[in-house]
Amino acid sequence: MDLSILIVTYNSAKLIGRLLDHLAHELQGLAAEVIVIDNASRDSTAELVAQSYPWVKLIASKDNLGFAAGNNLAARQASGRYLLLLNPDAIPDAGSLKLGLRMLDESADVGLAGGELIGADGSRQPSARMFPTLRDEFFTLSGLAARYPESSFLARLDRRWANPDQDAVVDWIPGAFVFIPSDVFKRLNGFDERFFMYYEEVDLCRRMQQAGLKICYWPKLKAMHIGGESAKTVQSARVSKTGSQLESWRMRSGLLYYRKHHGAWGAAGLHWIEWVWHKLRAIKARQSGKTDKALDFETHCQQLNQAWRDTQAGRVSPARPW
Repeated sequence: MDLSILIVTYNSAKLIGRLLDHLAHELQGLAAEVIVIDNASRDSTAELVAQSYPWVKLIASKDNLGFAAGNNLAARQASGRYLLLLNPDAIPDAGSLKLGLRMLDESADVGLAGGELIGADGSRQPSARMFPTLRDEFFTLSGLAARYPESSFLARLDRRWANPDQDAVVDWIPGAFVFIPSDVFKRLNGFDERFFMYYEEVDLCRRMQQAGLKICYWPKLKAMHIGGESAKTVQSARVSKTGSQLESWRMRSGLLYYRKHHGAWGAAGLHWIEWVWHKLRAIKARQSGKTDKALDFETHCQQLNQAWRDTQAGRVSPARPW
């Protein structure tokens, strides 16, 4: 078999049907399979897949395993030479699957490859990124990265300064639409399951680079990507102002990542850069009489402190589900 498409769902009933209908057409003529891991959805995701798409291999988990463990479970059931990690809110363009397989067959040294993500409104999303550093975290928090998006120094992280139509070897690619050779994924033991959500693909790509493999951005491959739909259904955590990330989960995973790859000082630096920035903004907001804004910044600081305690300064991952 050439391709195993892995889809991890969580409260995705409104999205999964459209994606699977599209894949049914795109997979014609391909030796491929689709594996859906449902992470204990509270809606009818698993029932919908089981009843309407019997050709899909469905595994309905009783617990929310998270993105990393969910994909690892799916990969253990996969038979394809290549894996395609695909979010339920990402729909590949016509022909992208076949083209991706052909490009991979011609690139023996590639550990992971992804294409360009396009928003539902037609906007280009950051689809190929660089490994985060504390300097990048500061530039992002301060707004300098957003103010000077074409600066490869201030806005290094998201590579908005690069030509999005040009193939590139990059540091990491978001896991919404990425191809990975099955043997590579297996050799690296898949995702580090300590990352329940966020940073898992950053960590995997770093380990791939250390193994001498390339991370490739191929913009000829495209997918429409909504982003953040599952996050909005989680009631126990605040969603970021962009609507795409759960703040406390992102904070925890950030500490785990920096501790793993940059040591104790890296995790501490990440925590204090963000905490001090939001604390100063809270003080400024209160002095200006903007009580609601001040409260929001103070709540953010409280979340940062809780993430620090939850992970013991980035040393341990809290028990699943988060």
